[in-house]
Amino acid sequence: MEQSVIDRYWRHLLAGLAIGVLVAFALAVIADGRRLAASLAGFEWALLPLVLALTIFNYALRFLKWQLYLRWVGADRLPWALSLGIFLAGFAMTITPGKVGEFLKSYLLRRATGVPVATTAPIVLAERLTDGLAMAILALLSAFAGIEAGWAGLALVLLLLLGGIGLIQQRRMMLAFLRWCTRLPLVHRRAGAVYELYNSSYEIFRPRRLAVVTGLSVVSWFGECLALWVILYGLGLPPTRDLLTLAIFSLSTASIAGALSLLPGGLGAAEAGITGILLLFSQPRMSPSTAAAATLLIRFTTLWFGVGLGLVALLWVQQRLEHLAQIEHVTEPSPRATRGPAAGTREGL
Repeated sequence: MEQSVIDRYWRHLLAGLAIGVLVAFALAVIADGRRLAASLAGFEWALLPLVLALTIFNYALRFLKWQLYLRWVGADRLPWALSLGIFLAGFAMTITPGKVGEFLKSYLLRRATGVPVATTAPIVLAERLTDGLAMAILALLSAFAGIEAGWAGLALVLLLLLGGIGLIQQRRMMLAFLRWCTRLPLVHRRAGAVYELYNSSYEIFRPRRLAVVTGLSVVSWFGECLALWVILYGLGLPPTRDLLTLAIFSLSTASIAGALSLLPGGLGAAEAGITGILLLFSQPRMSPSTAAAATLLIRFTTLWFGVGLGLVALLWVQQRLEHLAQIEHVTEPSPRATRGPAAGTREGL
């Protein structure tokens, strides 16, 4: 891996950490630092392994989705462990603006398999779109189940996502549009990559495949909503169906807001969304310190847990790819050895 990629990652990581500290400080000010500390101290910490297990459950189903995407674009020629490492390494780039750093996975896949970045880049886009679809579905279901708010905006988000995906499936129209685009000077030189990018997108978003991965996404993200429900229970709230509905609505809606904000990891927007929704729609009304504590805990056990896991995976993948490159270099026949038989043949003739 080029050192510049690592350097850029560290800059994003440090910037994300700084923003995360500012967000935590802002929550402490809003919720009263002492009361927030008391809420965190009163949390049932024995529930933390269950919360992390639900987060890992989310990661496991998303990895299954990743494997399906790799198969559909013909990029599944790599060991299972390395595929998992590359998938997890993307979490290290979650705190880049708009999560664009997750395209690092395509770069790592090219190094591991030789498959062009243009072929696998749509996978990263598809992950984000299907995650957005899942969150919108969960938010809509919870809105209709009892929150009774925000359903119109969520329905609009869902329709826009489905409309954009449906447009990709209009192959004749899209190919005509791409032919026009490739006449432009800046695009003409990369016409092959543009068509490869579209072909992979078309294969990934076929209706049946979209239904399968969206279903996986709904179940996986429901796991993280359950994690927030467990956290609220650990903070002393009764584990009712209404509390579960509130947990689903707050986490899914805030995640959509964080993604639309294009902020690194949704930092600030997601925290404000979770805390605000918990305060507005809880019955009886939740205290600011409890809402802020729940927000900090769910973000620590999802976003920051994923970033830490991704960093470990990124370092391991880097070492693994460098090791494989050294093996390939050693086993390659030298040019002199390659010319030997031919030269001997000519001498014999």
